[in-house]
Amino acid sequence: MPLERIVATALQIVDDEGADALSMRTLAQRLGSGTATLYRHFDNRAALVAHVVDRMFGAVELKGDELLAMGWQQALRTVAHTMFEALARHRNAARLMVEEIPLGPNAMALREHCVAALLDSGFPPRLAAHAFATFSRYVLGFAIQANGHGGGGQLDDAQLSAVFQGVDPALFPATVTVAGSMPVPIEEEFSFGLELLLSGLARLRDDA
Repeated sequence: MPLERIVATALQIVDDEGADALSMRTLAQRLGSGTATLYRHFDNRAALVAHVVDRMFGAVELKGDELLAMGWQQALRTVAHTMFEALARHRNAARLMVEEIPLGPNAMALREHCVAALLDSGFPPRLAAHAFATFSRYVLGFAIQANGHGGGGQLDDAQLSAVFQGVDPALFPATVTVAGSMPVPIEEEFSFGLELLLSGLARLRDDA
């Protein structure tokens, strides 16, 4: 059985039922095969999870030379938006990345390309390492929260807007002043914060 089909099916289980639902037995049942077939590919569930996580990093289909040619800011911007969209589509699987640093081939290649872009533009090694680590956490954190509004009894954006606009101006005058712009859509928050992060990194590089 092709590895790609197995990993894609595992990702579908996580998307549908959550990370805890993924087991060798459940995956074998979904594929209509025995667990022995899976153990030929994966030593254990952790190895399977690592493949599922790395599959999402393959969503960034950019070569290293293309990223270098963009310049470091546009390279990181492009990677951030592509990863955010890919991870936001698979929030259950994205949560798996919180458990350990992704070390699969796609993740390693993406890290290599981004760090190379930073080093090539004059970032000292230690600053490049910190920059990429912070950048990665930023993208992952936002992606896990994306599309998470409106469920589980939470208020949707229209209801939140009404709450902000209905507060007592004597108690919350600042909130009333900005109420027309609240809540900020998470995609806008992500882009705004990303630009702050990139401009801050540019200043640190110039000071280094």
